Amino acid sequence: MEQVRGLTAEMYKAVVAIVDERVKEIKVTREDFRALREAILDLTEAQARTETQMRELAHAQAQLEVRMGELTQAQARTEERVGGLEQAMERLAQAQVRTEERVGGLEQAMERLAQAQVCTEERVGGLEQAMERLAQAQVRTEERVGGLEQAMERLAQAQARTEERVGGLEQAVKELAQVQARTEERIGELAQAQTRTEEALHDLARQVGALSENIGFGLEDIARVVLPGYLERHYGVKLKGPLGAELGRKIFDVEGYWVELNLYGEGVKDGKKVIILGEAKSRIHEREVKKFARDVALVEPLMKGEVMRVMFGFYIHPTAMKEAEKHQILLVASYQR
Repeated sequence: MEQVRGLTAEMYKAVVAIVDERVKEIKVTREDFRALREAILDLTEAQARTETQMRELAHAQAQLEVRMGELTQAQARTEERVGGLEQAMERLAQAQVRTEERVGGLEQAMERLAQAQVCTEERVGGLEQAMERLAQAQVRTEERVGGLEQAMERLAQAQARTEERVGGLEQAVKELAQVQARTEERIGELAQAQTRTEEALHDLARQVGALSENIGFGLEDIARVVLPGYLERHYGVKLKGPLGAELGRKIFDVEGYWVELNLYGEGVKDGKKVIILGEAKSRIHEREVKKFARDVALVEPLMKGEVMRVMFGFYIHPTAMKEAEKHQILLVASYQR
């Protein structure tokens, strides 16, 4: 059956059936038929509008399918980006773990730093105290510097006076140089006279030695008279014993070997005991000093106190002086006072 004004065959049949049924039920008037026709026309127009909407809906469906394709592609790209984000999140999680480990290390370092800070504060406290003491010392130093400045002022004045006196001394030195020249000439003459005097003293010593042998006045007796006063005046040693008998002969037994010294005495120096071990020889040469040094070395271990080595004689040879200095032996001539 052909389509009537846009109605489908099914719709047309349905309409005819309805119309037939209504006709059977009631008597159809012309006006009713006209209304029915208008209703059918309205229904036809509604159908047309519905088809138009269906076409629009089909077009919209096509556009929707296109959009869905685009959305599908976007979804694929989104899933790729999400995959990248998941990998980034995984790396971020690993980095977070490392960060937490580093933070733990930093916390430990901060703990050590806090302890070091406490130590530093203690040291700073000590430094503050030291600075306080230094400030006080600085005040005292400034006071002393003030005193030094005054002293420097006085010293400058004294320097001026000294320079004046130095000027006078320079003049005196010039005059003294002239006197010195004359003195040197006289010293040459005195040296010659000294040589003659020494020769005379040597002769006198020989004569005294010979005289002592003749009249029994020995060198030892001279030493007993001269040495006590000499040692007290020059070395502060005061000998014990009666006047003139402070020094005497003494024999020592050194493991069966007898050592005799003709000058032995005990004294005091600065409150301490001093023992004099001495020997009197008319003429003292190097060999006499060596022999005396050997004898004293044997005797000294028996002594309790400071030992003083002394040799006394009429004549002392220069070689004896060098040897005596090596053995710390004091040489005294009979004419020395």
